[in-house]
Amino acid sequence: MNQVAITRTQWLPICQRSDLVADSGVCALVGDTFSDSAERRSVALFFIPGQETQLYAVDNWDPIAQAGVIARGIVAEVDGELTVSSPLYKHHFRLSDGVCIEDESIRLDVYPAAFDGESVCIAVDKS
Repeated sequence: MNQVAITRTQWLPICQRSDLVADSGVCALVGDTFSDSAERRSVALFFIPGQETQLYAVDNWDPIAQAGVIARGIVAEVDGELTVSSPLYKHHFRLSDGVCIEDESIRLDVYPAAFDGESVCIAVDKS
C-alpha cells in the first residue's frame, strides 16, 4: 500500500496592510510566542505596489551574514527579476523564489503571501 503525505495550508494573519512600507521591507515574527522558539520564525515582507505580484514573504535570516537583516535590504530589479540585497554583504536574493543571484546554491525560504482585506497573511503547511 502506498502512503501519501497530505498537508493542509493554513493562512496566518501576521500584520496589517498599514504596517507595510511601499517598495521596502518590514519584519514580522510568525508563530506562537509562548511555544518553543523553534516554532517561531522571522519573516521579511516586501510590498511592491504596481507590480503583478505586490506582496512577497521570505525568511529574514541572511544565511551568508548569519543575521536577521533581510527586511532591511534594498529592493531592486536585477536582470529583470525583483530582488532584495542583503544590507551586510550586498548579495541579491530573488523575491520570487529566494535564490541568491551570486550563488544559486544559497536560498531563502519563501512563503506564499496574500492580503485578506486589510490583513497580511502568509501560508504555512500543517501536517
